[in-house]
Amino acid sequence: MEDRGRPRAAGALALAACSGGALWFALTADGSLGEPLFFVLLGAAVLAALLRTHVKDTIVVSGTFAMSMLAVAFLGPAPAFAIVVVAELAQWAVERYRVSALGITIAFAGLPNLAAATWFPDVEAGGVTFPIVLTAIAIAALVVNFAGISAWVALRDGERLAEALHPPREMLGALAINVALTVALAEFYAQSGLGAMTFAVLVVVAFSYMTRLVVQSRDRARAYAALSWGVLSGLLRTLDERDPRAARHGAAVARFSRDITAQRGLARQDQELAHTAGLLHDIGRFALSDRVMERGTTLTDPDWRTIRRHPTIGADLLRDVGLYGPVAEIVRAHHERWDGRGYPDGLEGEEIPEIARIVAVAEVYDTLTAPDTYRTALTSFEALNELRRVAGKQLDGDVVESLARVLAGRGTEYRHAEAADYDAELDLLRRVDEAARG
Repeated sequence: MEDRGRPRAAGALALAACSGGALWFALTADGSLGEPLFFVLLGAAVLAALLRTHVKDTIVVSGTFAMSMLAVAFLGPAPAFAIVVVAELAQWAVERYRVSALGITIAFAGLPNLAAATWFPDVEAGGVTFPIVLTAIAIAALVVNFAGISAWVALRDGERLAEALHPPREMLGALAINVALTVALAEFYAQSGLGAMTFAVLVVVAFSYMTRLVVQSRDRARAYAALSWGVLSGLLRTLDERDPRAARHGAAVARFSRDITAQRGLARQDQELAHTAGLLHDIGRFALSDRVMERGTTLTDPDWRTIRRHPTIGADLLRDVGLYGPVAEIVRAHHERWDGRGYPDGLEGEEIPEIARIVAVAEVYDTLTAPDTYRTALTSFEALNELRRVAGKQLDGDVVESLARVLAGRGTEYRHAEAADYDAELDLLRRVDEAARG
């Protein structure tokens, strides 16, 4: 019974608040509802409400508040309340959320406006004190709005009032922008008149529209990035089922590649590129047959030709998924050799992309030192000696020495990356966010 009673009480409160606002509106309605400024502000408020953008769950970008506060300053109680009501109704007609939520939104956005406009101090617009007064009133209106709606939600959902009234820190910047926009438009109107004010309001609405487009584009990019990384991660996990070393090896190569790139002084963007390429360098092995993937199998010439195709297959797969063009180039080239005898393109020396040379060194080092990738694992010292032996033929000698500097002073756990964690190196949420930001 208690759970049912809360929504009913919340609904009754919303109805009572709206009824009080409607009565107050009726008592204060006058000729200001027919002034040109009212229609300019009303139209802008409706457009701003329809273009309202949720940048984050608690941050909303909209010009509706500014329009209603301008009505508070220049028109009076009835227009200030009417602008809120019409704008919220327009948005509700599109989104169709709970009627009780609509009522409480109108009440706690409109009632502060009614009160503020009714008792707005008699100060001269454009004077020194006017922006100070308007700023104080705008802040007070926002506080009452937040406190009222939060308390109502706490009543409806049975939450603790103290927690509900604690504003998220990220809201403060958005609220400050709302107040600053209100004061700036008010000063602009006081100094320049209705024509210039109309233009400025249209600029604000256009900004709301552009913000909406940017956020929608970001959300689409985020969804596409999540899908792309989900596909790649799924392929790597499937590959790991067929070859239990695959995920750990990819994580280790990613970590070594990033650290070598950092040691060589490359930009942070290149470090991230090396890390991603290291993680995905063997993605093309997904297309190899089970027989070729089995350990201890005697491989034929056709098998070796198939294996040599995995960099090309991996690069093509990454290009098809999208967003990973530079990574695809590195994956394709990570089996090229310094002496030109590598595959698939026979690149030589510095024709091979630098990050591909880095990934190659990281891959060979991990293959030599990890017990799951080599029959007899070498020590880090032995592996470095082997890398130096093939430097200038298979590998870039400068990159080999960069790896040696990375390993200097590091512990065994780092040097032998047996515990390399694929999920930790993948860090999926971060990658999706970065891809969405473009």
